Amino acid sequence: MQLTRSTTPESGRTSRIPLLRSRAVWAAVLGWSAVNALVLAVAGDRLPFAWPSSTGTTTADHLLEANIGLLEVLVLMGLVHLLTRRRPRPDLAARAPERSRALRETLLLLAYGAAGLALGHVLARSLGWHPIGFHLAGTLYGTHEHVTAAEALTWALYNLIVYALVPLLYFRRRYTTEQLCLRSADRRADTALITVVLLVESAVQFLVLEPELLDLDGRQLLLGLPLTFTLYLAGAVLPAMIFIYAILLPRVRSLTGSGAATVVLGGLAYTVFHLWDAWTRFGSPDDALLSVAFLLLTYFAPGMMKSVLTLRTGNAWVHVWAYHALAPHTLADTPHVVHVFRA
Repeated sequence: MQLTRSTTPESGRTSRIPLLRSRAVWAAVLGWSAVNALVLAVAGDRLPFAWPSSTGTTTADHLLEANIGLLEVLVLMGLVHLLTRRRPRPDLAARAPERSRALRETLLLLAYGAAGLALGHVLARSLGWHPIGFHLAGTLYGTHEHVTAAEALTWALYNLIVYALVPLLYFRRRYTTEQLCLRSADRRADTALITVVLLVESAVQFLVLEPELLDLDGRQLLLGLPLTFTLYLAGAVLPAMIFIYAILLPRVRSLTGSGAATVVLGGLAYTVFHLWDAWTRFGSPDDALLSVAFLLLTYFAPGMMKSVLTLRTGNAWVHVWAYHALAPHTLADTPHVVHVFRA
């Protein structure tokens, strides 16, 4: 199996690197294995997190679910490779500026992102809410009774402004929509890819995860579906798309010269921006270790999948529609939003 062509920053030449010889791939494999071992060593029979949707589930069960989730993502990555194998490979590295400027902009983005997380923590805590990250409190692991409509709307508005609008305004003055991966080079091929991935992911959501969406009545669906789509598009999907996949990813591709490393680092970046998920616990060393471990087990693989879709198409919008806005968020989180807004 061959990895996508990579461009070395020094020479600009391209080469194909066997996937199993990539240091980034082996680092990811060893890191994932280490996280699994850490959880088994530190956790007892039950994890310390407030996960209403997982009451009674053992630590081993959670690890099994995480590894099955990784397997599903790997299958989806293989499907994306198959569907895009005949397409011209976009050169994301060429869309970034020269190396020294790319490094400066990358460091600027990371510092800005860290400041956004810090400010989101302080602001939300001052209002008595959960710290603001890329997910609304209650996402994925169950509804939290104390999430209010005001908190949900503030979360969405804060993320939209801080991680989407401000970075986009700054970089759009300096780069074209193509350089920011915001324009499709092949709409027909992108549409076909989106359709296939969305259908597969939706099937997994319905057949395996059995979303609570099916328990809602007609009125709740009529109000909840568009509200969930809009709320998460503003608060989670567009911030991740603009900040990580449109702006940061081409610079990482340019600096690393490796498609595999870019995918791995894209997965790590996506994980970091979920640091303040409402279920995380940092009150003790063991809780902090387990929180970081399950952040990685939860978000690293989806972050890689989004990176693969962007690298293979050169279009950051593809992952929005194929693997984020509709499935999983609208399918999985509509019951939570209905609860929050009493729809």
